[in-house]
Amino acid sequence: MARDLIRSDAAIRNIKAGDPRRRLSDGDGLYLLLFVKGGAHGWRLDYTAGGKRKTLSLGTYPDTTLALARKKADEFRRLLAEGIDPSDVRKARRAEQAHAKEADEREAQGLPPVGSFEAVAREWMSLVHLRKVSAGHAERTLTRLETYVFPWLGREPIASIKPPALLACLRRVEAKGAAETAHRVKQACGQVFRYGIQTGHCERDPTVDLRDALAPVLVKHHAAIIEPKRVGELLRAIDDYRGYAVTRAALQLAPMVFLRPGELRKAEWSELDLDAALWTIPSVRLKRTLQGKTSGAPHLVPLARQAVDIFKELQPLTGHRQHVFPGLVSPKRPMSDNAILSALRRMGFPKDEMTGHGFRATARTLLAERLGTPEAVIEAQLAHAVPDALGRAYNRTEFVEQRRTMMQTWADYLDTLKKGADIIPINQSAA
Repeated sequence: MARDLIRSDAAIRNIKAGDPRRRLSDGDGLYLLLFVKGGAHGWRLDYTAGGKRKTLSLGTYPDTTLALARKKADEFRRLLAEGIDPSDVRKARRAEQAHAKEADEREAQGLPPVGSFEAVAREWMSLVHLRKVSAGHAERTLTRLETYVFPWLGREPIASIKPPALLACLRRVEAKGAAETAHRVKQACGQVFRYGIQTGHCERDPTVDLRDALAPVLVKHHAAIIEPKRVGELLRAIDDYRGYAVTRAALQLAPMVFLRPGELRKAEWSELDLDAALWTIPSVRLKRTLQGKTSGAPHLVPLARQAVDIFKELQPLTGHRQHVFPGLVSPKRPMSDNAILSALRRMGFPKDEMTGHGFRATARTLLAERLGTPEAVIEAQLAHAVPDALGRAYNRTEFVEQRRTMMQTWADYLDTLKKGADIIPINQSAA
């Protein structure tokens, strides 16, 4: 087909409004559509690819001159000769330009690049992690990533991160003496990489190759008194405590109900039914997953006669408030999480001997070893996520009557220890 049929740019400029022609052909598929887009002329290139007739726009005149239009057309003809569809190339270029523009805009806004470890991690955080765990748990996870991973690997493409680079980050955490934190960071990174695999950002999880690469964590349990005689000394010291009356009441109840410190100090009067001797703790205040907090059953705490008496003695003092144990400085808030710990210290029980959480271990140990209580009943009262026969992780109605008996037996046993009696284990006989 003949080419270069348009003589010059002057020939185009001389075309006036009212000209009856609709197009001006330059040959070999290139032509100029006249008076399109509000009066401008538009370059087009017709071609055939894959047995289909297609058209490409090459720009408007005079921004795209005759020479430039011919140059673009020649470039696309060369692609056709190589078996490449010019429209595919153009789409790829536009996608690349859009990607580059988005990257520039994200950088200007201080956002991590698309496909980077930080970008994938934050997407996983918002779409998966926050919907699965409590807000506090999610915040701790994000803080660890922001502190120990993002500064070094955050802007790296997640697909390019190799085990040695990730291990270097974890070694920095270990160097701070935080071995447990290093393991938690590794666990969080593994979740991010697995999400990256699922969303097509990477193909494998490098944390798999770091198995046994970190120093093992030495598990350190909460300090707890489990020797009956010493437990009796602790109970007598609590009764003799001369500090804030609310703190003393919390200390007296702690060994009887053996709840987690946060569950105890955040108790609300609306949760208590003293006539029925039952404390119903809503699921939102329990140590559970987000799903467990939002839709799980409450935790039932049968109250022994001694526990009911302590609540009734406290009622005239704080019963008009929301919290059973209001703070001394801010009564509208529950007592500080350090209140019981500080009281234990003042009574002469150091942190390596007893903690607020230690009351749970005391009860678990002595109920099993001294009173012969079935483990399943103890675990149910400790609010541990132990599945029942139907696989339900939070069946808090199981063993209610057994737990009610257990709690009264336990409170009576504590009274006996308080009096200094010599208690013989249930599986032993007197000498």
